[in-house]
Amino acid sequence: MSTKQAQQNIFIVGPMGSGKTTIGRQIAKLLGLEFIDSDHEIENRTGVDIPFIFEKEGEDGFRKREHDMIHELCSRSGIVLATGGGAVIDKDNRTALANNGIVIYLEAPVSELLKRTARDKNRPLLQIDNPKAKLEALLHEREAFYQEVADLVINTGHRSAKDVVKEILEKTDSIVK
Repeated sequence: MSTKQAQQNIFIVGPMGSGKTTIGRQIAKLLGLEFIDSDHEIENRTGVDIPFIFEKEGEDGFRKREHDMIHELCSRSGIVLATGGGAVIDKDNRTALANNGIVIYLEAPVSELLKRTARDKNRPLLQIDNPKAKLEALLHEREAFYQEVADLVINTGHRSAKDVVKEILEKTDSIVK
């Protein structure tokens, strides 16, 4: 990655379980950039976890907090940001991401997403009887938004994080905004 690109932001979008946090941390470390996970940042600022926010404020309340966080983080430079899976629903979020860095969409098959999120109780949208159907519905609802905002689409299904990071670094070398 060139020096110019290394100073830019890298924003990672995709469904829950696609590897945004794992991949983002590794990219940030390799490039010497700050890594931020927007959901973790919301939890740190509020002092409560995402399921608690969903319980008390509903999804709309959480999305408002997420919107504010995404816009604040997009004003920084030299960061790798892993967004929440639903951050792309908001058109303003998509615009802020697209205008302030390179956006990488991590995709994976539903079967893989289901495996990766099966034991995670910190995903309120999946705490239902049929999480597979919910993941399919969320992907159907969000896929066009992920594609719209992405400069680069990378499939993470059945691949090691190391291989995904290597591919991202190779491909982002040719992306200049």
